[in-house]
This record gives sequence, C-alpha cells and structure tokens, in this order.
Amino acid sequence: MQEKQSLSQEQKLQQRLSPMQVQYVKMLEMNRLEVEEAVRNEIEDNPALEIAEPSPLEEAVTKDDEGQEFTESADDMQRADYRDEDDIPYYRTNINNSSPDDEHHEAIAISETSLIDYLEEQLGERDLDEHSLLIAKYIIGNIDDNGYLLRSAIAISDDIAFQTGLDVSSAQVNDVLQIVRDLDPPGVGATDLRDCLLLQLERREGSPANLLAYKIIDRHFDAFIKRHYDKIAQAMGLSQEQMTAAVDEIRSLNPKPGSVVAGSVAETLSQQVMPDFNVDVDGDEITVTLLNNLPELQIEESFSALNDNYQRSKPANRNDEAAAAFVKQKYDSAANFIKILRQRQETLFNVFSAIVRRQREFFLSGDETTMRPMLLKDIGEDTGYDLSVISRATSGKYVMTQWGIFPLKYFFNEAMQHSNGEEVSSHEVLSIIKSVIADEDKTKPMSDEQLCLILKQHGYEIARRTVAKYRERLGIPVARLRKSY
Repeated sequence: MQEKQSLSQEQKLQQRLSPMQVQYVKMLEMNRLEVEEAVRNEIEDNPALEIAEPSPLEEAVTKDDEGQEFTESADDMQRADYRDEDDIPYYRTNINNSSPDDEHHEAIAISETSLIDYLEEQLGERDLDEHSLLIAKYIIGNIDDNGYLLRSAIAISDDIAFQTGLDVSSAQVNDVLQIVRDLDPPGVGATDLRDCLLLQLERREGSPANLLAYKIIDRHFDAFIKRHYDKIAQAMGLSQEQMTAAVDEIRSLNPKPGSVVAGSVAETLSQQVMPDFNVDVDGDEITVTLLNNLPELQIEESFSALNDNYQRSKPANRNDEAAAAFVKQKYDSAANFIKILRQRQETLFNVFSAIVRRQREFFLSGDETTMRPMLLKDIGEDTGYDLSVISRATSGKYVMTQWGIFPLKYFFNEAMQHSNGEEVSSHEVLSIIKSVIADEDKTKPMSDEQLCLILKQHGYEIARRTVAKYRERLGIPVARLRKSY
C-alpha cells in the first residue's frame, strides 16, 4: 500500500485581539478599586509614566459636580497622548477625578482582632502543655470566619505530622478540639449547622424551652430546617405554646458564631461596596458622576525627550541599541496605558449615561415600577458599542443614588406583556410579588400557584415556573419555608 502526500489549501476567518485590546478589555472589567490599584502599580512599574503637574500659565480650570476645582494642563494632555492635538474629552468635566493639588483623604486602617487571634488569646488562659497548644493552634487555623471547622481530625493530624514531624493521633486532635469548642463565641469549632446550634444550646441554662429546642435540633433537624413544625409537634407531643417557645429559642441562636468577632476580614470585604457612579437629582435635572481617585497621567518629560532623540538618530552601538529599545518599549507602554485608561473612562460614562436616559423615571422617583424594559442590545443601539463591551462595562459596577446603591445589572430587565397590550418591565412584576408576600398571612403563606393567580388578576399572564423564577430572584424561599408557627 503506497502512502500519498497531498497539499490542501483552507481559508479560515479568525479574529485575534491585539495586546492593547486585551489590556483594554481587562481594564474595562475592573471596578473602581481595581482600576485605582492598577494605575498605582503602573506608575510604580513604568518609569516613563508620571502624574501630571499643572502648568501655572496654561492650566485649564473646570469644576466637577460638587463644585470642586481640578486642574488639567493642555500641554500635559498633548504630551500624554503622543502629543496629539486632542481636546479635553467631554466626559472628564463630569468625572470626579483628582489633580496633584487636591487634598487626599486616605481611608484609616483600623487594627481589629480577628477570630483566630481572639481564639488564640483564650488559649493562653487554659492550662495546656506545649504539645496540646500546638494542636489547638492547628485546629484554630482551620476554622473559617463563620466559626466552622473546615477539616477533619484525621486531616489535621496528617498536617501536623507532615509540617512538624510530630506523631499526633486523631484521638489527640479530638481531645484538644473539645477544648477549642468550649471557647467563645459559643458554637465555634462546629462541623456543620446542626452541630453549631447544639453547641450553643449546651451552653445555655436548662430552661424548658431550651431543653425542647435541643431535642428538636438533635432528633428532628431535617424537619426543622424544612419548617415542618406540625410534624415535629405531633411526633414529640408538644402543644402550640411549647413548640412556639422552642422555635423562638432556636431562632435566637447565631448560625455564624464567628461573625460576632470584630475583624472578620472576609465578612467586612463582602459587605463593602464602592460605587463607581453617583447620580444627583435636582428637580428634573440628573447629573451623572464617574467616581474615582485617578490622577491625570502623562509621559515623563525627560523620558519623552530621550525617546525622541533615539528615534531621530541611529544607535551607535549595541548598548545604545538596547537602551533605545528599552526607552521605546516603556514609552509606548505608558502612552498605550494612558489611551486605554481614557477609553475605559469614556466607555463607562457613555454606557451609564445611556442607562440613565432609558431609566430616567426611576432615577427621578426611585419607584422600581417605573423601570422600562431594557436589554444589552438597547444600550448597544444607543452607544454603538458591542454587546460584550456593554456587558463588561456593567459587570461588577455600582451606582449610588438617593434611593440607595444599585448594581448596574439591576437596570437590565426583560419586557412583559400586560393584558391591556402595554409592554412593561419585569421589575413591575417583581414589585408585586414582593409586596404580596410581605403582606401574606405567615401561618398560611401563598404558594407559587396562588401568586400566579394574583398576578393574573393584575393583568399579567405568567406561568407558575416564571413566578418561581422571579421569587427566587428576589431571594424569597418557597411557601413552606416562609411559614411561621
């Protein structure tokens, strides 16, 4: 059998992003804090990049939305962008940027006790030998910010053996674990929610309600978390008053005992939201501000002159050639970074301004029922940007309004058809569902089928599965989990 060689030609259409486009996409996805950090790092890493100093003779003075003056030199603007004769971007007059002359107020870092520190401090009050203290610290190191132990005794004993060479049995780990579980806050060191609640109940006085609560969690935990209170009461022979007292006792427990200790860093960060935009309303006038603490950037003057010199004259030797390549690389990197940063700011401002125009009534009133149906493609039509650009520009970004702080994704919602033929926003349906559930009889909460019927009475023909989807979007559990005994 002979082997044959053949040559074929195939045509493919591929789209590749340039390094500058990739950098732009990454920067567009960044939120306020991330882009500020990126700018600080770039200034430190690139000697060709510096913060612009305003010229005393040629500085242009303007005001932001708060009436605070900031300066921007026209010469700096040109030098920062390959010395093009570009005008100041219009969006900059709407951005709360800072200049080198502005007074900066850095956030004050407060040293707080973490959960691990708090637990280790208590170990010092216990009479533990060096061996037990070592085990206790390994156990505490495996407790998360909520107070739960993340690893088994066998795994911890293996870690100690691997890292210290000490032969520690899982039985020894369990013995020391009981000491850790006796520390404050009550419930710390638990392996799961059931264990956490039992630990807390064990530390309380043995009142009738407490004893019943312990039995319910110990013997009927699965039924309790599903709120099958009637079944539990019947199985234990409890009256309604006894069951209510026991449930109240359980509800007073903390499912995340570690969260009560100040300095749970993960908890603090998860609750911290830094808005990227601010919206001010004065009558019918809406002012949009892009919030950040970004300084005006430019290419360092001596670096720029050096690059011009190398471009005009041919390097005399290898050292000059290497130096010229280094200078050009840093110069180009700085110029590209400035362009990308400006492009990011302008894109964000344009996208959010389009959102504000479409959702004007909401920003004026704060009434979510006035929200208009809006999709990514609608903003794409308004701005001319690709859908992927709009998605990245709105992802992880927040706006501060007088009605509260909202993620930009909140303003995108699908259209629904009302019985009168009018096209309405899904937020209107969400508002009705939330209102109906808030006013329902908690002893007989409404099912999704009942919610569906109520919506039909309001003129919305919606399937039960769609109602369930909207209820879940609101973070509202099913009827049986909303039931109060």
